Amino acid sequence: MVELTTNKLEALKRISDENGVIGALAIDQRGSLKKMIAAYSNEIGDAGVTDFKKLISEELTPYSTSILLDPEYGLPAAKVRDKNAGLLVAYEKTGYDAADEGRLPDLLSEWSVKRLKEAGADAIKFLLYYDVDQAEEINDYKHVYMERVGSECAAEDIPFFLEIVTYDAKIADAKSKEYAKVKPHKVIEAMKEFSKPQYHVDVLKVEVPVDMNFVEGYAKGEAVYSQEEAASYFKEQSQATELPFIFLSAGVSAKLFQETLTFAKSSGSTFNGVLCGRATWKDGVAPFAAEGEKAGRDWLQHSGKRNIEELNAVLRKTASSWFDKVK
Repeated sequence: MVELTTNKLEALKRISDENGVIGALAIDQRGSLKKMIAAYSNEIGDAGVTDFKKLISEELTPYSTSILLDPEYGLPAAKVRDKNAGLLVAYEKTGYDAADEGRLPDLLSEWSVKRLKEAGADAIKFLLYYDVDQAEEINDYKHVYMERVGSECAAEDIPFFLEIVTYDAKIADAKSKEYAKVKPHKVIEAMKEFSKPQYHVDVLKVEVPVDMNFVEGYAKGEAVYSQEEAASYFKEQSQATELPFIFLSAGVSAKLFQETLTFAKSSGSTFNGVLCGRATWKDGVAPFAAEGEKAGRDWLQHSGKRNIEELNAVLRKTASSWFDKVK
């Protein structure tokens, strides 16, 4: 079991439901959200990004245990969240510099864990791009970087959520059949690395270990894994860490994400919830950007709410309590 300080334990409870399951909403997107909005309107700008986040927070946090926001555009949304919803705040700069090799991490230079905590954060989230098979000097740089972030969170006595997005430096398309073959190895080995105590990670936010679009019975084309193979990877993933871990939705449809959670449970996965972003709200961007706030709010009050309530129903049947993993 993982030992947590009293403050970290109380903070995790604020982010979770009464059963120790995390049903969090993610809207910390910055550059990608700007692009999504710009596809429908070039007139909205930065203020529109902030307004969309506020809408999401107002309309959907009554049905979420917590919300993940960024300090650049999201703090106004934090102020209008439901009184029972916890707050996670992102600490990394959005994206990465493609000119440099290795998708290197970078902090928001005008923020610190101390300042994010003072701004109301219950937990800190950092996104790391990681290829376990990349050159040692690149990965060692990332290891040291995460040790620094973890130490900062430990010093401020606030939970550290590490989001790991895996890749292969030699495979350009992460949605390809070629990457699907190596994804289980990438995800599971990354989890093993960052479960080590020197990183002070409290919760891992991770991808599912397979690409469900290549699982037999779910694949529209050729399958890469049989259902038995996919199930074994979910089981192996659970055994790779003692830390609580939650799944990210990775932009798949709400329906596929829900089916994935059911498959994970039946495979023996002991995941402790989700931090679900685009799968919940991405189809609300178009009415908001093209037709305005009222249309966006209407979509959230109906389709967005339905997406979350359906996800919550699946979580109640599939997610394990993190109470069993900490003391």
